[in-house]
Amino acid sequence: MYPPRSQRNEGRKKARKPKIGKAWIITNLVLLLMIVGLFGYYYIFEHDNSGSLAENAGYSQTEKKIQTGSASADRSTPSVSENVTALSNKQLDEGPHAENKFVDDETKQSAASDTSNRPATTSDTNAPEGSSTGAKLSSGKDGQAQNDTSNKDIYDGNPSTDKGGTEDIKKSKTDGADSPTVTLHFVGDVQFSGKVEQRLEQNGFDFPYQYLGNLFHKDDLTIANLETPVTTNGVGALNKTYVYKSSPKALTALAAAGIDAVNLANNHILDQGTGGLLDTLKYLDEKGIAHAGAGRNAKEAYAPHYFERKAIKIALLGTTRVMPEANWNAGAKLPGVAGAYDSTAIVKSIREARMQADLVIVITHWGKERATALEPHQTELSHAFIDAGADLVIGGHPHVLQGMEQYKGKWIAYSTGNFIFSKSTVPATWDTAIFQATCTRKGACEMKLTPYRAELGQPIPLKDTEASKILQRVAALSPGNVSIGTDGTVSAQ
Repeated sequence: MYPPRSQRNEGRKKARKPKIGKAWIITNLVLLLMIVGLFGYYYIFEHDNSGSLAENAGYSQTEKKIQTGSASADRSTPSVSENVTALSNKQLDEGPHAENKFVDDETKQSAASDTSNRPATTSDTNAPEGSSTGAKLSSGKDGQAQNDTSNKDIYDGNPSTDKGGTEDIKKSKTDGADSPTVTLHFVGDVQFSGKVEQRLEQNGFDFPYQYLGNLFHKDDLTIANLETPVTTNGVGALNKTYVYKSSPKALTALAAAGIDAVNLANNHILDQGTGGLLDTLKYLDEKGIAHAGAGRNAKEAYAPHYFERKAIKIALLGTTRVMPEANWNAGAKLPGVAGAYDSTAIVKSIREARMQADLVIVITHWGKERATALEPHQTELSHAFIDAGADLVIGGHPHVLQGMEQYKGKWIAYSTGNFIFSKSTVPATWDTAIFQATCTRKGACEMKLTPYRAELGQPIPLKDTEASKILQRVAALSPGNVSIGTDGTVSAQ
């Protein structure tokens, strides 16, 4: 007899229970191990990523945003100078636009340089948006053909050596003994018009550089203020006493002499109208000469130009506080200059350059003609530029030498005087100098002056007593405790 079916089912259930219990235990253990494994993997992966991100953030903040020791803390907090010059952090679309007119007169003090005649700005809608996006990056001058405009300003990720291409690039990221430095030269106002052009036609367009030798080829960067449009066309301004127009032939010799870049933000670059400015930009690009301070629109005018020298990235910006008419300001679709009557746009560009470059240089046009005393706006603007991140501020326009100042460890040269220019009857305009800066990756610069006399269209080096007098005069004109040694070395205490 077989047992009843209900009894058989009971037996089967009792026999199955141990098996099901073991299966559940095994399944739970496997799931638990998988969960532990996933948590472990997630923890290790996230920990590695967070460490890597912290490392990168630390490098970015240290190497890109903060380039100088004691001055670094000052850049994070707006200063009194920034407030005085109406700085703002709001996003802007075009460059500053003004309405008032100014009269430019090289024989009198320009109304545009008088702080009481500050132009009224209609709005902030003209400031450049993302001005640094329009910038170019140049990587060495003599390592490639000057006329190769297709790639002269394209950074290929391989920093160049010095101009001659003979020095090794030192890769150190600190300012130790092995840290690289760059040697920069700055010269004053340059123009090739009128009597200067007549002399160059007689003696050759390389005549201005005969006493310079290979000085500008041995350094890493040479920068001048181009105080003239370069064009064969254009329409001369009618409301100015002095209207300049220079031949493109002058730029061939300028580039051959070793001058790498020019500032265009001044009170003469639009002497031949916007057509003359556009021609100037074209000829400079053809000759491989970098430029800053003016452009086809506000974005170009305010954009920094970037250079790579010995693994140090350098930003060059130009701006002017002197212009005959307010419509010289570059606009959203209007060629012109980077104005500084309202410093908001140029300060914004300096801040952007600070984030991208190791060394930030600002060339500025300001002050009063033939005046050795500083105007209040020169001090206010220079301090605001340094507060925004500039490492070096070089000024021009007065046509005479002015003093130097060290502010927060950064040098300001208020006026470099004339360099290649017509010769005035005012002896003070004959004195000039080549300003040399030797700078580290972190923006610490040492300054040295080499005195020259600006003859008609040609600077001539000075020695002994004549040179010493110029050095002593610059030191005497300098605010603060600035001294200049007999070898031209500038120091501040």
